Amino acid sequence: MHDEITLTTPALLFSAISLIMLAYTNRFLSYANLIRTLHEKFKVKPDDVLLGQIANLRKRLYLTKYMQILGVTSLFLCVLTMFLIFIGSQVLAVWMFGIALLLLIASLGLSILEIQISVHALNLHLGDMEINGRT
Repeated sequence: MHDEITLTTPALLFSAISLIMLAYTNRFLSYANLIRTLHEKFKVKPDDVLLGQIANLRKRLYLTKYMQILGVTSLFLCVLTMFLIFIGSQVLAVWMFGIALLLLIASLGLSILEIQISVHALNLHLGDMEINGRT
């Protein structure tokens, strides 16, 4: 293991993590709007299909929440790494940066899972439209 990192090493992740967090926040806001819309539809006319969509959105919302938590924690640890380098604690800085990278990997992994769930949900809608379009 290489025990020497500089202040620029963790700083390189700032823009990447910031862009990822922006994408996660946009997903979260989209889900919030969609949930509000489905809630209004459900109040007017309760429907099993809407219940299924709501359950799917709940799962995606929780995944997005954990993606954000892991991403923010990764950014926090990058800042902590910079502080540790600043005060001369190289070994601890290397460990904090390594943990930050692992958290970012976990966040991205959850993002892949969330994308798969989203695509599955959209494919169900497409299939429903194809079936209804033929009858």
